[in-house]
Amino acid sequence: MAAGRGRGGRGPSRRGLIVAAVALVCAITAVGAPGVAYAGTHVPAAASAANDPAPVPASTAQLEAVREQLDALYREAARATDAYNAAEEKAKEQSREIAGLTDQIYDVQQRLDDLRQRAGAAARAQYRGAGLPPEARLWLSDDPEDFLDGARRVREGEKAAKGVLADLNESKEDLKKLEREASTRYEKLEKQRKAKDKAREKIEKQVKQAEELESRLEKEERERLAELEAEADRRSQADWVGSGILAGLDDATSDSARRAIAYASGQLGKPYVWGAEGPDSFDCSGLTSQAWAAAGYGIPRTSQEQWRRLHRVPVQQMRPGDLIIYNSDATHVAMYVGDGLMIHAPRPGRSVTVAGAGTMPILGVVRPDPKQPSTAAAQAGGQRSGGQKGEGQKDGKKD
Repeated sequence: MAAGRGRGGRGPSRRGLIVAAVALVCAITAVGAPGVAYAGTHVPAAASAANDPAPVPASTAQLEAVREQLDALYREAARATDAYNAAEEKAKEQSREIAGLTDQIYDVQQRLDDLRQRAGAAARAQYRGAGLPPEARLWLSDDPEDFLDGARRVREGEKAAKGVLADLNESKEDLKKLEREASTRYEKLEKQRKAKDKAREKIEKQVKQAEELESRLEKEERERLAELEAEADRRSQADWVGSGILAGLDDATSDSARRAIAYASGQLGKPYVWGAEGPDSFDCSGLTSQAWAAAGYGIPRTSQEQWRRLHRVPVQQMRPGDLIIYNSDATHVAMYVGDGLMIHAPRPGRSVTVAGAGTMPILGVVRPDPKQPSTAAAQAGGQRSGGQKGEGQKDGKKD
């Protein structure tokens, strides 16, 4: 009988599937995301799986190992998604600049064509009048005053022709500069496209590994895995709330923040799709950036740029509508909606949902609308010890 087959050769046994899934965890851990490893996790050997008299369910420790590896894979996918979104934004910027340069090149080319025509007309006029010396033309003229007036116009024409030639040469130089600039922009655009392709490949690889890992678990194991994830979230939220962080928070907020929350709330249930910014699907920063755009504030597209460029506030002064940045590398973002809750687009395979704001490690909080009112209660809350501050965050200010 082949190893890993059930009795009678009817396919893999239940234990065989479970052990294969756990074995895949170890394999992916060994060659997976940089800096991710789970040393000391003991996984039983699969050699005797085929001869077991009855299927044995995976242990909680084994499923915890699966959960941790899934978290690591999706974290790597989130990091790659941020890189993809950043490259996409830069590519859009380069495309806009190239379009502007193209318009400028067209305008300069039109000016060059006009100047060439004027220069040609001036040259032809000068050629026609250059056959006789001025004295002869004066003697042959019926009206000396007309001649003198014409001579003055000729001199003015010659001066104008020189100006046309100078403009012509200047326009040629302008055209060369614009063409060089356009070429540089095209090179940068190509670089951004390659960065996008590289990030896309990494995202797809991480998501595929996670999906393959989950697919090797049977229905009962997937249900238990979901329970373990929910329990881990409950513990994290309870610890966060238990720290007293909510005691000093004030739910007063601005009209713009209420509009942003209303937009985010309207997206509940829509699927997470990496790189998406609506209207039918979102990734985490696509949701927050579109929500604040609906409120009249354009903010950066990626969670890392939102953390880097938006106004920071202490966690103890967090208001509804503020954005919570998660993980030490700022690879996830959610919108705080009050009462210790947030709205976010979690990860591939999930949908936009409401969750506890403390279910993930908080790096810090940013406020897209720095004009939101501050109250004495909020200020007092900021003076209390406790709560979490982001890396490099001091009293809500950037480094």
